[in-house]
Amino acid sequence: MFAALQNIFKIPELKKRVLFSLGMLAVYRVGCHIPTPGIDRIALSHFFKQSQGTLLGLFDMFSGGALERLTVFALGIMPYISSSIIFQLLTVVIPAIEKLSKEGESGRKKIIQYTRYGTVVLSIVQGMGVAVGLESMRGPAGELVVPAPGWGFRVMTVITLTAGTAFVMWLGEQMSEKGIGNGISLIIFAGIVVNIPNALINTGKLVNAGQLSLFILIFVLAIMFAVIAVIVFVERGQRRLSIHYAKRVVGLKTFNAQTSHLPLKINMAGVIPPIFASSIIMFPATIANFINIPWVQEAARSLSPGKLIYNIFFVAFIVFFCYFYTAVTFNPIDVADNIKKQGGYIPGIRPGKETSDFIDTVLTRLTFAGAVYISIVCVLPSILIGKFNLPFYFGGTALLIAVGVGMDTVSQIESHLITRNYEGFLKGVRIKGRR
Repeated sequence: MFAALQNIFKIPELKKRVLFSLGMLAVYRVGCHIPTPGIDRIALSHFFKQSQGTLLGLFDMFSGGALERLTVFALGIMPYISSSIIFQLLTVVIPAIEKLSKEGESGRKKIIQYTRYGTVVLSIVQGMGVAVGLESMRGPAGELVVPAPGWGFRVMTVITLTAGTAFVMWLGEQMSEKGIGNGISLIIFAGIVVNIPNALINTGKLVNAGQLSLFILIFVLAIMFAVIAVIVFVERGQRRLSIHYAKRVVGLKTFNAQTSHLPLKINMAGVIPPIFASSIIMFPATIANFINIPWVQEAARSLSPGKLIYNIFFVAFIVFFCYFYTAVTFNPIDVADNIKKQGGYIPGIRPGKETSDFIDTVLTRLTFAGAVYISIVCVLPSILIGKFNLPFYFGGTALLIAVGVGMDTVSQIESHLITRNYEGFLKGVRIKGRR
């Protein structure tokens, strides 16, 4: 392991990419501690202590604690994710955007640009909702969270939060382009992992105070390790479709009969479904938390993690995005055409339409299994652990994202090491990326 870490710094390009990503994450964490003006921090902190285990607590987890402190990065990367979801859905609905998506690199850049504009619009809407909601909040002694409410505070808050989200979006894109791993996923990963020390400290306090027995703590740790083991096992699992290539002559070269395989992963969508599902639920529910109307507050409470309505919506969105994202990223018709052009076939299946239908059937079943797996991992641990009043960090969603993003990043580093004849992180084991 240590030899592999040393090998990273023997490859100039990989060393530069790793250090760049670490530097960008450091900048992100610094921004998570720069407060927005006009807020009573103590009163706001008391309010969020009462919101642990609610959707605000979940949002704060994704932002790495920036929402609780209401820093310039309080909205985090979630508006960008929401905007990405909207434009991916519009790609299916609006022909003009669908045409753009098929224009190659130029079309992709235009869609990315539209996604950025959408991020700014959503940040303005969410920022205004947060500003208005903060003005109605009060601390434990009745003190206002915003000592000087008004349009001056609202405009300043909207500008600050929108600029912060735009900067985080830029950081993520730069990390994806010049660093290692997916920048947006790494930002969410950093927001989750940074909560580990506080979660451990809070758990220790519960044990010392007698509010949490040692037996329950061991049981919870066993659940955590079991969930991590299941995540690693399933994320590396795949269905391999055997493909045979007949003997063929191309120009002056003769290619002998060959056998290959088409790997189809059980979870083709990776960590995208729970991230997208959380983002969709967070957007209206977070704003509702700041609106001081009884029925709106009740609706927001019903969407707290662990509640029945929240779990129903969460599972429904996970299943939807598993199928949707798989359909967007993997086209069975194109794959079948490529196999046919190369002179290949799946044994017992006719080339062409029958092959695409067969691949689509297998993929549909795998996607269903992947959706069930993600739903169980994300919902069941949160329900069980919520009964013991533990920090929300131990929920399955956080574990799935943290482990999944970690595996993807390690897989990319492994690829750089192996292609340059360096030993990887694990001897004799090749970590499979999910994309």
